[in-house]
Amino acid sequence: MEKKYTTCRLCSVCCPVVVSLENNKIVSVERKTSTPSMEENYFCPKVKAVPEIVYSADRLKTPLIKKNINGKAVWNKASWEQAMDIIANKLNLFKQKYGAESVAWLRGQAPDWGATWHYAIRLMNAFGSPNVIGDGSVCYWAREMAHVFTYGAMTSSDYKNSKCIVIWGGNERDTNPSAYNRILYAKEQGAKLIVIDPIRTKLASLADIWLQIKPGCDGLLAMLMIYVIISENLYDADFIREWTVGFNELKEAVKKYVPEKIAEKIWLDAEKIREAARLYAKTKPACLSEGNGVEMHLNTSQNMRSIFILRALTGNIDKKGGDRIPQPIPMRDIRLNERLRGDIKSVGFEYPLLNNFPKCPGGIQTLLPLVNSILDEKPYPIKALIIQGANPAVTMANSKRVRQALEKLEFVVAVDLFMTQTAKFADIVLPATTSFEKTQLNFSSMIGNRVMLQNKVIDWYENSWPDWKIIFELAKKMGYKDEFPWNTVEEAIDYQLEPAGITVEMLRKNQKGITFGETRREKYKNNGFDTRSGKVEIYSEIFKEHGYSPIPDFKEDEENHLSFYDKRDNFPLIGISGARTINFVHSQFRNIPYLLKREPEPFVDIHPKDAKTRDISDGDTVVIETPNGRIKMKAKISDIVHPGLVRIPWGWGEFNPDYNINSLTDDGKRDPVTSTTSNRCFMCNVVKDVIMN
Repeated sequence: MEKKYTTCRLCSVCCPVVVSLENNKIVSVERKTSTPSMEENYFCPKVKAVPEIVYSADRLKTPLIKKNINGKAVWNKASWEQAMDIIANKLNLFKQKYGAESVAWLRGQAPDWGATWHYAIRLMNAFGSPNVIGDGSVCYWAREMAHVFTYGAMTSSDYKNSKCIVIWGGNERDTNPSAYNRILYAKEQGAKLIVIDPIRTKLASLADIWLQIKPGCDGLLAMLMIYVIISENLYDADFIREWTVGFNELKEAVKKYVPEKIAEKIWLDAEKIREAARLYAKTKPACLSEGNGVEMHLNTSQNMRSIFILRALTGNIDKKGGDRIPQPIPMRDIRLNERLRGDIKSVGFEYPLLNNFPKCPGGIQTLLPLVNSILDEKPYPIKALIIQGANPAVTMANSKRVRQALEKLEFVVAVDLFMTQTAKFADIVLPATTSFEKTQLNFSSMIGNRVMLQNKVIDWYENSWPDWKIIFELAKKMGYKDEFPWNTVEEAIDYQLEPAGITVEMLRKNQKGITFGETRREKYKNNGFDTRSGKVEIYSEIFKEHGYSPIPDFKEDEENHLSFYDKRDNFPLIGISGARTINFVHSQFRNIPYLLKREPEPFVDIHPKDAKTRDISDGDTVVIETPNGRIKMKAKISDIVHPGLVRIPWGWGEFNPDYNINSLTDDGKRDPVTSTTSNRCFMCNVVKDVIMN
């Protein structure tokens, strides 16, 4: 049996794996870890399901073109040549008739945010459209912006060497096995663990301190902890004096955030908040990791900023066991940003901080302005959309509006592994490959000054193509051969890595990657922070210039972060989107038998007190409703949730539209900085479905 080493890209963690093959077919995949712990080589069911995913009968096998016959969609097989000719001609026609900006490219999580994302941006920039769209407003980019505007770069936590670990709104046990291994290892060495989460997750059950916070109140909690650290003189005075701006303003602003006055309003005990703040501030080194649970709120930007200020107060930035500033690998910028005309607004022009965010890999990172532009035709109408590895009909807030937008478009192309709920709206569907069928750079490893290759281990499935080939060939069809001179992905990677002196051949000889240069700590002592002032900006002049509070500021009521708060009399429960389960990735893989056997259907978690007042028993079918819609699923009576809170599973709308949580969510209110919608947190009601029971 042949064995090959590569990187798994079924989710964004990018774990190293060993693939076992027979006759060029995957038999099994094993995840590897460099961090021994009490759960060594932590089990990931998605990795075990790789053969079922790769060889699924449901996979798209060839390009498909839709024809409407008597009002019914009929999919006809096509050659790549035929499909590419149609797409290239259509896009060039839209450019000629409406302008290049009438075409948008939407990119999802599935194909990775690495080099293939740069290829799509390069094509759209050469074409002349500024509308390269990601899902960053609900995941990652809102977070990175807060990092960058505070201390210049997005940090990563050095769990393995830490003495105190704070996990804020994350559940690494089910979402990041590699990080979970390192957390367990640190605990075995005596590290303390603080978990901040509305749900009693398995990770929370391991914590020395668990703060079961009211959803969306993370910024308030951070300010309460800041109050404790400042009022008790627990901050790192030397670091504050030499490397921050705005401490005095913070000291004044934080006076109103007294735990004893506010804690109960966010479901917490004041003394427990003080205990957590003291433990984090006094223990050296300490690291703080924020998860996706802190995102998807109407106050995401200021929530994040307040949490990140804690890192500066305690002086844990870029220290061993703290939160590391990355050492980027020198790479050639291949995006061709200089080709865009400055007089053409992107659809996200109303959110300038996000739209012009310098660290963004290209394009505006939020879907909502795109939906608005399609439906309202402002600043101009969008006519065509390429959707690559995304499923907005299921994953974006207010699915009804998203579907209306997809239906209005004149031309839609979907690139995916399967015929998703979104792909059904397309005129042409192109079959993509899995990560095991394509070679690309692993960008996640490069944050830690290490270059790794996701190496192709099997041939392309049936008549599918990898993303890079789809983009390269489409570019050439559209007339951009000079911009895409590469015939193989290896040529493109070598071109991009040339400044680092690293090649694909070298990476294939060093399967575990190549470290670029020496790992350094406290880099700011020589170079300063990559901010306007060169210091940590507790007080943000950039925020002030754009009309936002330069110091995070929060109201004590729920109005500023809960959708449908004004209708709370009829919708008295707080609904939050469910955990990112270990069995699936967002809406992906819910057609895979092994994974469905482990988790065959969704359940809404409801506290026993709330269930009792509604005459709901375990296993009853219930109706969850908001002013936007209603869905049905079975109830699970559980005290892992707080009274007054229900947790509704996320991603199941792909399996069955009747389970789609985004039939409930709203896109009317948004974070003013990032356009983030409140997918995570909204008022709702749950009632027993008397018909089903």
